[in-house]
Amino acid sequence: MNKRIRLADKFKQDLVAQIIERTYAVSAMAERLGISTMSQYTWKAQFSKSPHVNTEVLDQVAEIRRLKRALARVTEQRTILKRAQIVRHWSKDNDASVLRARVSVGYAFIEPHRAEFSVRSMCRMMCVHFSGFSAWLKEP
Repeated sequence: MNKRIRLADKFKQDLVAQIIERTYAVSAMAERLGISTMSQYTWKAQFSKSPHVNTEVLDQVAEIRRLKRALARVTEQRTILKRAQIVRHWSKDNDASVLRARVSVGYAFIEPHRAEFSVRSMCRMMCVHFSGFSAWLKEP
């Protein structure tokens, strides 16, 4: 009857650390512990790469998160600019864009779009101050 013993991952990692760091021979470890050399080479391949691969994966995940945030910010800014170009303000001379209009017109554009976009982003895109918008809300 074949008896198979399942070894814990911690034991395998310690064995790989002894082989790599202390430079013990795999054949000597096989004789001493009664574990086949093939198993030890498999564990070495499995556990020796793990920290390096995990660091690369974590770096890639962090980079993807950063890029997603940047994409969301740029997409919001683009949408704000599209809306600002659509909304027109009638002045004495001609039909002018909200972006070229007075500050109060920018505030009037920001007010109805507060639920859809970030107020700080809209203020940045309209080149107006957030504190000025807050004051304008209190006394338009």
